[in-house]
Amino acid sequence: MTRRYIYVILTYIIMQFSTLLAVPLLVFGFNVDPVLASVYWAVFSFTAGLVIVLWLLKPDMQVRAHPGAVGVGGIIVWSVLGIVMALLSQGLAATIEMELFGIDPGSENTQGIMNMARAVPIFVILPAILAPILEEIIFRKIIFGSLYKKMNFFFAAFISALIFAVIHWDFLHILVYTAMGFVFAFLYVQTKRIIVPIIVHAGMNTLVVLAQFSLDPEEIQKRLDELQLIFFGG
Repeated sequence: MTRRYIYVILTYIIMQFSTLLAVPLLVFGFNVDPVLASVYWAVFSFTAGLVIVLWLLKPDMQVRAHPGAVGVGGIIVWSVLGIVMALLSQGLAATIEMELFGIDPGSENTQGIMNMARAVPIFVILPAILAPILEEIIFRKIIFGSLYKKMNFFFAAFISALIFAVIHWDFLHILVYTAMGFVFAFLYVQTKRIIVPIIVHAGMNTLVVLAQFSLDPEEIQKRLDELQLIFFGG
């Protein structure tokens, strides 16, 4: 792993933990509402982190694309297909958790994001745009990409997907995050373009956010029950 990749990972870690210091400072030092402080700092830190990461990766952007990389048409096709694959993998993993382990399909992480988005709509840009770009650069391009040079796809994808799951601090639904991580890694390998898993990740997150906004809890549960019928029967 190159030095600049290490700097990228350190930037991401600092960005994640900066909330622990910045939010209390805003709340107690400047009397900012806790929710507003959390939202605006999250948006600011992710934006700043993305700018720094892209600056660090300038040498990568100047390298010619892999000979096997898909073109514009391939990016579009794989992005659409990838969103379907990601949503199906998420639904299947959630159904397995519910059927085999009795885990409630609702995610505290998702609910927390939605509570923030409903309180301050600008927060939506974080799960819809900023987080997918950063996370795919970190977990697929850097971590998975580095591991894939030393081991086969399954182990490289599993390790990077597991780290991806753990970083979301939603251990109850680790299977869901791991399943999505496998899909994103598969798309990266198939297309040789990091932009494809970024688009898929962003598209999936956006669809989930829109669904959460438009559906009430009973309707969401109905959709989950329908997924159960699709995968496991009546």
